[in-house]
Amino acid sequence: FRDESKSRFVWLSEFPSACEVRAGIVDNLGILRVEAGPLYVSDDWHSNSMLTCFTRDVGPALGDCELTHAPRQSVDVEKARTQHAAYEDALRALGAHVERLSPAPRAPDGVFVEDTALVLPEVAVILRPGAPSRRPETKSVAKALGAFRELRTVRSPGTIDGGDVLRVKMKLFVGRSSRTNADGIDQLSTVVAEFGYQVFPVGIRECLHLKSAVTQIGPNLLLVNRDWLLDFPFGDMEMIDVDPDEPAAANALMINGTAIYPDNFPATAERMRRSGVRLAAVDVSEIQKAEGGVTCCCIPLW
Repeated sequence: FRDESKSRFVWLSEFPSACEVRAGIVDNLGILRVEAGPLYVSDDWHSNSMLTCFTRDVGPALGDCELTHAPRQSVDVEKARTQHAAYEDALRALGAHVERLSPAPRAPDGVFVEDTALVLPEVAVILRPGAPSRRPETKSVAKALGAFRELRTVRSPGTIDGGDVLRVKMKLFVGRSSRTNADGIDQLSTVVAEFGYQVFPVGIRECLHLKSAVTQIGPNLLLVNRDWLLDFPFGDMEMIDVDPDEPAAANALMINGTAIYPDNFPATAERMRRSGVRLAAVDVSEIQKAEGGVTCCCIPLW
């Protein structure tokens, strides 16, 4: 229910097992139907009823996207657009305002807006994606975010993709990947140190980004594929390991206390439910063919 006195959502937590919200099961009032089970009492961590999420529509050239580890497959662009629209509906159903960036029909990866910027409460950092084909995408993102935050910019020779940046409170874990280099990490560290953040580089393998291998799904809880991490600087945080048969299942997006999560990782989803994580299931199968995930497709403005 909504706590009107605090202008945010508050979730009940009085039941013995987790509940799941399935995105797309929405009544004519726009309210998600919820299966029985408990809901978290939300704190300020990733819970804000005024949350804005920036997205961009799937472009016609998605099939020509950059690929690093995934084999190239035929992408059904219209199906991808339908899936992306349902993903945006899931964001809205969880209390977010969705703001679409201007179309980028010549940018095959333009839908993956996360890689272009890092938004913190104090500042927005316009990044320099590791793939040269993606760098023109940042112009429209900077224009949109400039209305909400002071802007800083990562410059050549630095490169950094937003998918490599995992924020946990005042710590930024940054993947050392094929898209993010040491100069980019150093520049980011200098920018965010002004606001009290610390940057911790993390080695990864066999995956595109750090958030392919680990994402945060609770105030002190990570979803992780340890096999894809060369370093493990996460201290005493609790972990849910992905199912061994679902190595790509570590990417989840927390919105107002609920994890938006792909519907094709059922074993890992069950592990999350058993640990009390509330889920909103979405079909992103075509987006996954482009080496994308649920965090990739939006820039949350907390």
